Amino acid sequence: MIHLGVIGTGWITHQFVEAAHATKSYQLVAVYSRRLSSAQEFGARYGEVEYATDLTTFFGLAHMDTVYIASPNGLHFEQAKQAILAGKNIIVEKPAFSTPAEMDEIIELANQQRVFFFEAARNIHEESYKKIAEFLPVKDHIIGANFTYMKYSSRYDAVLDGQEPNIFSPRFSGGSIMDLGIYPLYAAMGWFGMPESMHYFARKIATEVDGIGTTILRYDLFDVTIQQGKIADSYLPSEIYLDNGTLVMSGINAFDAAEFHDRNQKEIVKLDLTAKENPMVEEAADFAKVIQHPEDKMQGALYQEWVELSRNVNKVIYHMRQEAGIEFAADKKE
Repeated sequence: MIHLGVIGTGWITHQFVEAAHATKSYQLVAVYSRRLSSAQEFGARYGEVEYATDLTTFFGLAHMDTVYIASPNGLHFEQAKQAILAGKNIIVEKPAFSTPAEMDEIIELANQQRVFFFEAARNIHEESYKKIAEFLPVKDHIIGANFTYMKYSSRYDAVLDGQEPNIFSPRFSGGSIMDLGIYPLYAAMGWFGMPESMHYFARKIATEVDGIGTTILRYDLFDVTIQQGKIADSYLPSEIYLDNGTLVMSGINAFDAAEFHDRNQKEIVKLDLTAKENPMVEEAADFAKVIQHPEDKMQGALYQEWVELSRNVNKVIYHMRQEAGIEFAADKKE
């Protein structure tokens, strides 16, 4: 059984804990929050749980072996580093880190301390994502793709009122590409690999981070166009264009339906996809297999693939931010 501690008491942490418990591989044993009342309110539904209001005490809990980190983005690096030095595996909510330097340091430190680092990019762990990967032909039959994920954030209302909530703050590594933009990048780079070049056309908001943007990933034979944002809603599907038809997906952050419009056969083929009620169950299960079976070579190979994908997505986002002139407080530490 994996003994889990959590940092962050928002809805996404509840969703991960419930997913983790559903796998029957985890047990929540500890909750950290700066306010004891917040920690206790969060943990009340999970039975016997320890609470901590300082990180030294939290990471010192000997029976806790794995930590899920869902604090504001800009806090991930220091908390992850402290967790690793305390001998804990870490599951860091996306985006894991603000810069390639932070990412590289955490990966190296985790290897040195013989613990695992996972970025919680849940869409690439869905069985439906893997089925789409199996359906896709070799790359020379792909001629393009268009991925869209835009969802209006209620916290943008605070920006319009002159405030700076964490998810839209450069102090906390916020903005659109650092949130919803992660999903289409992970899908594209998981299916197609590292692009040869990338270009980002961002629209900044009052806090000087991006609220909406368009990305072009250039591959040798095709381009992937990504539209993502947190200040508008989109109802468009995502598509991959093949030389014999078009694969239409209901979304790119989750894959519950997809159909191939076959131009040659003049028919529509529905892929056999299913979605879990809790979309984090599959990633929690994948992480558990690696943690519980460190000697398994197949799981070890998958783990290395995930780590390198995390590293590459981080590099691409960093390049895109630089091109768009989006600077975080974390950038000034380098």
